[in-house]
Amino acid sequence: MDEERRKRRSRILLIVGILLVAANLRAPITALSPLLSYVRVDLPLSNTMTGFLTTLPLLAFAGLSPFVSKLARRWGMEFIVFFAACLMVVGSLIRPFGGIPLLLFGTFLIGLAIAVGNVLLPSLIKKEFPFKMGLMTGMYSISMNVCAMLASGISVPIAVNSGFGWRGALVVWSGFAIIALLMWLPQLKYNQKSLPLSVAQKPRQSIWSSPLAWKITLFMGMQSTLFYVMVAWLPSILISQGMASTQAGFMLSLFQLGIIPFTFIVPIIASNMKSQRPIVIMMTVLLLAGTTGLIFGAGDAWIVGPSVFMMGVASGTAFSVCMMFFSLRTSTATEAADLSGMAQSIGYLLAAAGPTLFGALHDMTDSYTVPLTIIVVAALLLFITGMDAGRDKKVFGK
Repeated sequence: MDEERRKRRSRILLIVGILLVAANLRAPITALSPLLSYVRVDLPLSNTMTGFLTTLPLLAFAGLSPFVSKLARRWGMEFIVFFAACLMVVGSLIRPFGGIPLLLFGTFLIGLAIAVGNVLLPSLIKKEFPFKMGLMTGMYSISMNVCAMLASGISVPIAVNSGFGWRGALVVWSGFAIIALLMWLPQLKYNQKSLPLSVAQKPRQSIWSSPLAWKITLFMGMQSTLFYVMVAWLPSILISQGMASTQAGFMLSLFQLGIIPFTFIVPIIASNMKSQRPIVIMMTVLLLAGTTGLIFGAGDAWIVGPSVFMMGVASGTAFSVCMMFFSLRTSTATEAADLSGMAQSIGYLLAAAGPTLFGALHDMTDSYTVPLTIIVVAALLLFITGMDAGRDKKVFGK
């Protein structure tokens, strides 16, 4: 009985640890964005430097992601997640206290920490919860996205009402990183530094040689591009159509609201389906319908509102099904980590380029209609790659 109680307790601690780590995978970024106007009052940030600050985490994701699975094989998943949590705490604590160099360095450390979590959480879930991957993926996704929305929504009120300004608001969010670090400590005693000999002796294929892995990687890139283009440009698009800035900001919240429930629901549904193609078809239809409404809605809230919400649903669905592909299309936790690292490396490079390309097309055409074709192209590529990735097969083998 005591043994059962001990196992149940360790399982609960693992679930809480995963959810708390997940809560820190977006919030440190979304907390900073609404505070940038306050940051620029204190620090001489140019427009270029401000843009670089928001792109820096994506570059960290892209740079570190391919190596995370190798680090995990060498030192163990649980230890690497712990080390990432330490980086998150250090980065969160140093970026409010200092000038531009510490702000940039702290943000970069946070980006590295998030890259580790992005890659290893799907792999950990596959390893520890092989029969509840959909439920656990949904739980970690909703933890990540709810905290991201809260951080973007209440950072300014915290900064204004606390009297500590933007620095105090960022310190508040660093508290979540400290809690996640403390709650992850018990997992270190389950850390495995290497694979069992029987597994380690098997020749390993390179994930980069798998055509299916490349399709999942492109799928990841397109869904990331969609999300970051919308976050960066949606308010500006709507303001140009005559919508008030406060209403345009509400529409961005509506987009995020569409994402949240489906990041929980879709993994559960996808895990119980032999083929995920019907989900890909639904996602594509919603995305194209929403984009059409955004282009031709002319700032009418009754058209734009449902359109933006549909795009949020499509974005949340695309993210969730992509996270499930990492588990469903691989045979082991190691393969899942390799695929996750590859897809997120290339994916976040594309995501970093997306908002910049969108802005360049806007400057060239003095219109948002042509740049919005990026979303149409992303939708078509999501459909093409998703229809193949949605089939019941593995990255290695049939």
